[in-house]
Amino acid sequence: MSIYCTSEDIELQISKASLIQLTNDNPEQDTVDEVVCEEALIYSSTLIDGYLRGKYSLPLDTHFPLLRTIAIDLSIYRLYSRRIYVEIPATIVENYKNAIKTLEQLKKGVITLQTEDKEEVKTTGEYRSNKTVLDRLFNKRVINIEY
Repeated sequence: MSIYCTSEDIELQISKASLIQLTNDNPEQDTVDEVVCEEALIYSSTLIDGYLRGKYSLPLDTHFPLLRTIAIDLSIYRLYSRRIYVEIPATIVENYKNAIKTLEQLKKGVITLQTEDKEEVKTTGEYRSNKTVLDRLFNKRVINIEY
């Protein structure tokens, strides 16, 4: 599994104070809880890999700006969702929904990944299946069965 963003990337998107508030369960401490932050990063990376599996050869070893952005949005949403009594800001929810839509488009091949050097990454092709032509239940002819 690849990790597509870091806690520093998240901190660039939201303030350090917000990141501390979202990760640290002890109000007396003023540091980011790295374990909680790491869990959010693993969540976002696993979700991204789940969408890309079958379409791209994993793990991806090149840095992709689009995946970094998606991972940041997914991680921030995950951190906010830890706080059940805090309403998630509309922008965070919208970014999460857009990230999922983008992942679906990547999966379908509507958009493709591009490296920082503007190089497109080749997909593995169509989805793999263990089914063969012989596994079809019905052939193309319509079978009329009278009872």
